[in-house]
Amino acid sequence: MEIINDIHGIKAVISKIKSNKTPDFLSESEANNARNFHTTVKGYKATPLVGLNDLAKELGVSKIYVKDESYRFGLNAFKGLGVTYAIAKLLCEKLGVEIKSINFDYFKLPEVAEKIKDIVFVTATDGNHGRAVAWAATQLGCKSIVYMPKGSSLRRLQHIKDAGAEAYITDVNYDDAVRKANEKAEEIGGFLVQDTAWNGYEEIPNWICQGYTTMAVETLEQMKLDGVTRPTHVFLQAGVGSFAGGILGYLANKYRGKCPITTIVEPEKANCIYKSALANDNKPHSVTGNLDTIMAGLACGEPNVVTWEILRDFAKAYVSCPDYVAARGMRVLANPTGNDEKVVSGESGAVGLGLVSLLLEREELKELKDKLGLNEDSVILCISTEGDTDPVHYKKVVYDGKNQSIF
Repeated sequence: MEIINDIHGIKAVISKIKSNKTPDFLSESEANNARNFHTTVKGYKATPLVGLNDLAKELGVSKIYVKDESYRFGLNAFKGLGVTYAIAKLLCEKLGVEIKSINFDYFKLPEVAEKIKDIVFVTATDGNHGRAVAWAATQLGCKSIVYMPKGSSLRRLQHIKDAGAEAYITDVNYDDAVRKANEKAEEIGGFLVQDTAWNGYEEIPNWICQGYTTMAVETLEQMKLDGVTRPTHVFLQAGVGSFAGGILGYLANKYRGKCPITTIVEPEKANCIYKSALANDNKPHSVTGNLDTIMAGLACGEPNVVTWEILRDFAKAYVSCPDYVAARGMRVLANPTGNDEKVVSGESGAVGLGLVSLLLEREELKELKDKLGLNEDSVILCISTEGDTDPVHYKKVVYDGKNQSIF
């Protein structure tokens, strides 16, 4: 393990691949099952893979791709993939059917809808996940209850209510909101649909991770259409680590022994994956407090205990980033280089690209750049997991220059 400490607030842990044992539940076969199911959901379409060719040329690498999840199911974020698949798997268990034998509309058949109409799904969220749960539940004629941590955006709360949920902003942080949701589900006999795992609660989060692999399957197909066989470098943002673990677990299975060099990126005030890597004892570690960051979707203090092991074993680097890194990414994507396409990316979606742009531009970060093997042959993939889910704050960053870089 190597530590690169505090370059204008950016801190990194460099690691080595620790295991050759890939996670079976994120195999190519399981990912294909999830993709096949998603194609049956109304409104499914592969989201754009944007090639930032002029930016790549300017920064001295071969390719930079950004997967734009703001187009996913009209929800302005990626979370619908995990939620639809997990809820479908849960309902299949309840109904005694195999997910490979049905499609999303099966649950809307009158005789099936009658059996599931009284189900209540409960969750905690910083915004995008709760909106996806509300949307999926409403699609199926079910109810949902959503809790948000203190300080959550009123606009995000309204989006969740508009999607059909009973929703509240609590006076506790994200991790305590998860506990509150769990207590509510137990109290009313509902189902907790949470995108993080802890001991005794792993199955539904694992299904959610399987749902996320559809992004990776689409991306590799889209790269091939562009004449590129695979990425050399992947930057994945992490809150609890479910999204990052889902994508990295699939890539580890797909490219056995030759996984792309993967960097996990987090906000400095909620950097539980970085802190876990820094501890160097193979265990997940939590951070506590207000978790104050503009990256609301990543403001999580307790790692998913299942995906932590994937990130531990297969990621190359873990980087803790101040908010200005995400803000820079938002501005770079909103103000494209040359003929590149504009990408509207929210705070949690843009931090990976923000870090990439700094690594390739700033001499102070050359050591980290070199440790990651970034050079003129690099094919870089970032995933913008959300659009402008808080339009007011998006404008403050992109229009008014909030959270300026300190380089």
